[in-house]
Amino acid sequence: MVGLLFIGFVAGIIAGISPCILPVLPVVLVGWTAPVENIDHPFRARRRRSASVVAGLIISFSLITAVGSAVLSALGLPQDLLRDVGIALLILFGIGLLVPQVETLLERPFAHLRGREPSGTGSAFVLGLGLGAVFVPCAGPILAAITVLGATHHISFYSVLLSFFFGAGAALPLFSIALTGDRLIERNRKLSQRARRLRPIAGVLLILMAFGIIFNTFNGLQKLVPGYTNVLQQHLEGNKFTVNAIRSLSHESNSDGSLTSCETVAATQPVETLQKCGEAPGFTGIVKWLNTPGDKPLTLSGLRGRVVLVDFWTYSCINCQRSLPHVEAWYARYHKYGLDVVGVQAPEFAFEHVISNVKSAAKNLGVKYPIAVDNNLKTWTAYQNEYWPAEYLIDAQGVIRHVDYGEGNYTATENLIRDLLTAANPSQKLPPSTSVANLTPMQETSPESYLGYNYESESYLVGSQLAPNQVATYQSPANIPVGQFAMSGQWISRPQEITAVNDSVVNINFQANDVYLVMSGSGTISETLNGQPYKSVVVSGYPRLYTLFKNKTDVQGELSLKFTKGLEAYDFTFG
Repeated sequence: MVGLLFIGFVAGIIAGISPCILPVLPVVLVGWTAPVENIDHPFRARRRRSASVVAGLIISFSLITAVGSAVLSALGLPQDLLRDVGIALLILFGIGLLVPQVETLLERPFAHLRGREPSGTGSAFVLGLGLGAVFVPCAGPILAAITVLGATHHISFYSVLLSFFFGAGAALPLFSIALTGDRLIERNRKLSQRARRLRPIAGVLLILMAFGIIFNTFNGLQKLVPGYTNVLQQHLEGNKFTVNAIRSLSHESNSDGSLTSCETVAATQPVETLQKCGEAPGFTGIVKWLNTPGDKPLTLSGLRGRVVLVDFWTYSCINCQRSLPHVEAWYARYHKYGLDVVGVQAPEFAFEHVISNVKSAAKNLGVKYPIAVDNNLKTWTAYQNEYWPAEYLIDAQGVIRHVDYGEGNYTATENLIRDLLTAANPSQKLPPSTSVANLTPMQETSPESYLGYNYESESYLVGSQLAPNQVATYQSPANIPVGQFAMSGQWISRPQEITAVNDSVVNINFQANDVYLVMSGSGTISETLNGQPYKSVVVSGYPRLYTLFKNKTDVQGELSLKFTKGLEAYDFTFG
């Protein structure tokens, strides 16, 4: 872990000298606008202000990157709130440069803490806090991993610490640039004497910068500058040690290991007999319960005496959606005979943390049994789970008797449910078994393909490489191999998704009965199949899985998908 922290620090330094830092530089240099009246050492004051800007930036950027998404979800607040607050602080500080009384108000709390007259460092620290909320440097694997860990709420002490080390590295060149600017001002007496009069100009520039961030006007500037740090970043963060260390952050098991043997078998072959896999872990870290009386939490101890099926799922997963009719049918058929089902909603994408999205999806998918929203993946971790869907069948004594991963083993699982219900109450007569069509694909299909840059190893993109966090123009090659896709037109690539900007098209050569795509936003996709107009898909409401193509038999074809501006695409899956 020490090695990864050092690599994170160096990666931050590289980010701090990359083209993505350009929009931040004017604010880092705002120290020269410090008032010099009644200050014995004006240049020291400006340097302290510059240091305060950088300190505020590193603290807010590190905390927001690592834990911001989790905090917002816990409070039920929108995910863009911290960025909006940061923009508001930049505008407020710009107004402070225009109206000194406003800056005095920003400075006052810090002056009270120090017990002395305002010096300007406190308000500069506030500026840094705002800047950190909107500062997004060029993202390599380390920053991408930290961001996604925060977005998926899979946070640990080490991921937060790594975020601080990255931020500290990025701050080092920023502070050096600020000091260099101070020295230039110190040598230019006329500029130094005019610093006070230049404050209104700095205020206007800062407000314009804030609005530039709102409307993404800096993306074009970053695109024009060559990516001169790309090679350094690739060598530092793309080596085997770094990749393995980053992966180790994503899953920290706290189980005593009693499930290991059952889970190992389940991961390699279908299991059709009851096993003894140890006492079932309780539901831990659940942020919200749905479909329970008064939305009150359930406990395994409170369900003792009944058979319990714990089903890990996430609502945009096509594998989960194909298995849900079976789970729903078991609950409807056997609940009054002693079966309880708890669906543990363990999110994969950031939008799946939003409670209203989960509620809407559960209603549309017909889920009536209790749902435990496991946004922090605490229960997921307690069960050592790594799959969607995953089923853990627990007997009346609270012991896990069966583990099943993925789709297809429905008959065996139902037979084991019936066995446990009979063992719990031998005198009862069970109804006939359910009859739900097994929609598990039996033929070979195109592989699942994620679209965000954080999933590069699980993406089947051909043609242009993704350009993280900026508007980029892509060109689709003439020939796309089966199972792969290409982009054309303008897109913004994010850690988990791509966002359409202008003339945005995805071409995918697929082998499957059905083609699905997880999307969010509001707009329309115009589809062309093998060069002929096919259909349009209207995207609206909460982010979810959409069906692009459906056929009774397996086919190979090429879909061309034209997106309206603002639509977000996350993940292709096939059936």
